[in-house]
Amino acid sequence: MQSNQTLQASREWWSQRWLDLLDSYRFKKRLERGRIYAREGNVLSIEFKGARVLAKVQGSEPEPYKVSLSLNPFSNEEWGFVAETMSKKAIFPAKLLAGEMPQNIEEVFTANGLSLFPFTLSDVHSKCSCPDKANPCKHVAAVYYQLGDRFSEDPFVLFQLRGRTKDQIIRSLRELRSDGKIETVNTENEETQRDESRHTTSVPALSSFWEYNEPLESSLVVIAPSSSETVLDALGEIPLAKEEEKTANLTVADVVMKYLDTVYKDVSQKAFLAAMNIGGG
Repeated sequence: MQSNQTLQASREWWSQRWLDLLDSYRFKKRLERGRIYAREGNVLSIEFKGARVLAKVQGSEPEPYKVSLSLNPFSNEEWGFVAETMSKKAIFPAKLLAGEMPQNIEEVFTANGLSLFPFTLSDVHSKCSCPDKANPCKHVAAVYYQLGDRFSEDPFVLFQLRGRTKDQIIRSLRELRSDGKIETVNTENEETQRDESRHTTSVPALSSFWEYNEPLESSLVVIAPSSSETVLDALGEIPLAKEEEKTANLTVADVVMKYLDTVYKDVSQKAFLAAMNIGGG
């Protein structure tokens, strides 16, 4: 059986935020009965009608009770400000299109004087057809917990409670992002053209970039490396196994070292000549 900590860790943060709101309610026992109802499958259906949630919850009577739940929706003007703020950062549309709630999404709403999540349970308007006068009753509480699962599956459910469907939000973001991209591209093209016109005459040919064909000034002093010392002198004798002496009393190691020393000196001289552009061709 999963512990509360394991369950909390497995939930998306926005779903957990909703459940934390329920846990802050002072009448714990009433909500606990609703949690049991939700776990036992007593919530028969949940559907949206505009910004309202309509649900049917099976209680002790044969006929299921009707539950309605809603938050205060934002006005068209408020949603316009939110969409404009969201469109300025690509991470928001990208996350939402991927079915995730951006971690700092609340900053978008608070920047416009709004709150996506309700502050307290009293900000959630609910009604049930059962005879229980208390609100929330266990049927309403069951819908609360069921909504937590819905939020986890689809973060746009929370936006819908505030008055905007997924299609409406995505359409607004695409329109705003598209307008922004056109302006950005035009600005970038203008900057590129200005840069190109400024630097056209000063760009060197790539084929001759590394060449310098002018004579060196006589005041320059060229320090050439010693031809008598190579890296082989620093490394010491090559660690080959000793064998019987060959022609001219040289061991295998001596022959190899002598050959490598010749190669190094030859390469060093050619590199020096190439650097000084002597005998080019």
